[in-house]
Amino acid sequence: MTKWVNTATASDLNYFGRFIQTLVNYQEQITHYFIARYTSGFVKGFNSRVKVLKRRCYGLSNTIKLFQRLLLDTIGMFRFAPNMTDF
Repeated sequence: MTKWVNTATASDLNYFGRFIQTLVNYQEQITHYFIARYTSGFVKGFNSRVKVLKRRCYGLSNTIKLFQRLLLDTIGMFRFAPNMTDF
């Protein structure tokens, strides 16, 4: 990747300026993805699920009930119906 950045920078093309700057700024994170294939997809999906739950439970005044609903929505099916392994 570094070799390509150096080649593109040395060329007369100015089209890659912002792209090269992004590659340089996030080079460590980009290379780690290709080494270990870890992403933050699970965390982003979980946060999205929590946001939807907060919208659905608007007006719920008890915080404990909100967290109970979150547990039920995320792990409840497997916790309360352990024989349902097809889902």
